[in-house]
Amino acid sequence: MHREYRCLFIILLLLITMPLSVHAQVQNQTETIEQDETTAPERVDVEPVANDAQIRERLARILTATEWFEDPQVEVNDGVVFLSGSTKTNDHKRWAGDLARNTQDVTAVVNRIEILDPDIWNYQPAFTGLQELWRNIMSAIPFLIFGIVVLVIFWGISVLVAKGARSYLAKRLINDLLQDIAARGIAFVVFLLGIYIVFHVADLTNVALTILGGTGLLGIVLGIAFRDITENFLASIFLSVQNPFHAGDHVDINGNSGFVQRLTIRATLLMTLDGNHLQIPNSTVYKSSILNYTSNPNQRISFVIGIGYDASVTSAQDLASKIFEEHPAILREPEPLVLVDKLASSTINLMFYIWVDGSKHNVLKVKSSALRQIKTAYLAEGISMPDDARERVFIDGLTLQSRKETGASDVKTPESIPLAEDSKLVTKAEGQLESNDEEILEQARTSRSPEEGDDLLKPKK
Repeated sequence: MHREYRCLFIILLLLITMPLSVHAQVQNQTETIEQDETTAPERVDVEPVANDAQIRERLARILTATEWFEDPQVEVNDGVVFLSGSTKTNDHKRWAGDLARNTQDVTAVVNRIEILDPDIWNYQPAFTGLQELWRNIMSAIPFLIFGIVVLVIFWGISVLVAKGARSYLAKRLINDLLQDIAARGIAFVVFLLGIYIVFHVADLTNVALTILGGTGLLGIVLGIAFRDITENFLASIFLSVQNPFHAGDHVDINGNSGFVQRLTIRATLLMTLDGNHLQIPNSTVYKSSILNYTSNPNQRISFVIGIGYDASVTSAQDLASKIFEEHPAILREPEPLVLVDKLASSTINLMFYIWVDGSKHNVLKVKSSALRQIKTAYLAEGISMPDDARERVFIDGLTLQSRKETGASDVKTPESIPLAEDSKLVTKAEGQLESNDEEILEQARTSRSPEEGDDLLKPKK
């Protein structure tokens, strides 16, 4: 509401200054009239044939009647008029010369009227200006009261219209941000109508249209100057309408993974998996690929294990499938897959695909548990898992020793490897395989949010 109050204050200032502008127009018209008054008539007739005495008397009476001249004197000799005296302005002197020149039977004019120097200590112009200003202010009070009343009425109407628009849009389940924008737009149009009425009554319709045109032009200029801000604002509207994610969803935006916290008119706030707040501009969010892990809680994870060429691929596949069937965190549907991926230089690479409910279990913990159990089962069944083939060059040669000369105690058998511990479903390090999303979300709820503003997101269902 503070923005509306500031707009109302600006409008009131315009109403206060409008009478002054009207007065300026009236003053300009008055000056024009005065300039017209200082324009001498084209011709002044005295009699069909005027002599010098008649011309002198006629001109002297006119100069005296104007009260613009001090000690005006007129001399006429054979139709030549000699003017003398003093006046305050050059316009009055020129007016007297034109008057004499346009008089009947005047052949020439000699204008000797002097211009009086203004008194530097004369405060009369200042007093006159203050009086004019005071009269303008007093005359503007009725119009100011009328303008305030009209604006207050239309302000109240705009508020009621805005509430009605919000109520109507809320029934249609329109987004909160769109409700606010539409309601404010309708209210602004209603209030703008009140402003137009005030200007129209003041006979300043052209001024009102000029202000509206200037406002539109100013909007274009500001839109170009604040392009990024405008782009983020529009992106926030589109995101709130399309709803690609909700509050609390685990998403990946432009390579940034985390839980969505807020969506404001400027940025989208994430709580990363490291526990840090990350603000991404809405324009970047709208134009980027958004990977939502929460929309479908079932997630597929994959990993590769290489077995030796001397091992049975079918046995390795069956053994892994049995482990997946007995594992409580691995889903049966979609079914797990164990496929031959590649015949490498020293191993047969098997690709394992398993599905995990991410809302219940941590995919990283489940992957660790599956890898550990498969490794233990393969070793127990004698399925070799050699490393990649390497070539090593011995420059000084190599001395070979027969197997018989090697002590029996130096040979390790599979039974000497502690397989019992690795065969457990879960270990202490893996916990209970449960998801820790709630822990991260709880950290986000208790942490200080760096982004201010209304949240435009819908809560997570």
